[in-house]
Amino acid sequence: MSSELGTKENPWKLKTPPQSSEYEMYKDEKDGKAILVCTVGKTVLHYDYRCIEDLTTMLKQHGDWIELGSADEQKPAKEGTVESWGRSSENPVGGWYGLKKGFRGRFGMYIPPLLEELQLAEVEHNPRNNRMRAL
Repeated sequence: MSSELGTKENPWKLKTPPQSSEYEMYKDEKDGKAILVCTVGKTVLHYDYRCIEDLTTMLKQHGDWIELGSADEQKPAKEGTVESWGRSSENPVGGWYGLKKGFRGRFGMYIPPLLEELQLAEVEHNPRNNRMRAL
């Protein structure tokens, strides 16, 4: 069994930015594509694995704090936030990093703590309106 962190056997154990909920993430493959599997309670979300590198690059280019702006897929994302970038036609994948229809949102909730865990970004942990920036 692999002791490498971020595998199905040994997932990253993370907390949402406000530190109010725990969830797990690991790297997997689906249809020949690297994905992140995010398990929150009984809900399972999938994100394109590229989002780690792409979001890190965007944060470095942005150069300052950026609001997370997490929102469900069915709700519009606030402009200028990590969430809006994670679904924008202007990002490197040309749209959603979330891969499961109906569960493609919440990019700004679940991906930032992973970047913090990987020491790629700093994330605020206030009750709401958190921001992140590249390290």
